[in-house]
Amino acid sequence: MSHPKSTIRKKPPKQLAVIDVDRCTGCEACIEVCPVDCIDRIRPDAGATSFQRFCEINWDRCIGCKLCIRLPAKKSNPYELLVCPWDAISMVPAADLPEAVARIGGPPHYAAEHRPRLEAMARRQAESLPGSSALPG
Repeated sequence: MSHPKSTIRKKPPKQLAVIDVDRCTGCEACIEVCPVDCIDRIRPDAGATSFQRFCEINWDRCIGCKLCIRLPAKKSNPYELLVCPWDAISMVPAADLPEAVARIGGPPHYAAEHRPRLEAMARRQAESLPGSSALPG
């Protein structure tokens, strides 16, 4: 059963999570810990030549909490539990998100199908920042 995936943020986050598709295996560890349900697993389409799965972040819902990268440690236990075993997720300043889209990797069919949508979402996030020169007047 799916549930609605909408989150209204009070203010845009300074950083957003970005997944390097070439490193992601689709293990879904990040999906399990995301408090706002902004991570989806992308299934390969019928034209894909491999069985690789990977995840993708919806930046319209991401709050920049970093829980998809590591869980916070308790003061009594300094060990930090890394969530992504493949080090495929990084935090990117929201203003740099449009440039980060070009580096997310992935098979050519994925880039051809999803890149325009990801670029538009990244531009929206960068433009929503306070003081953005791209914001209307």
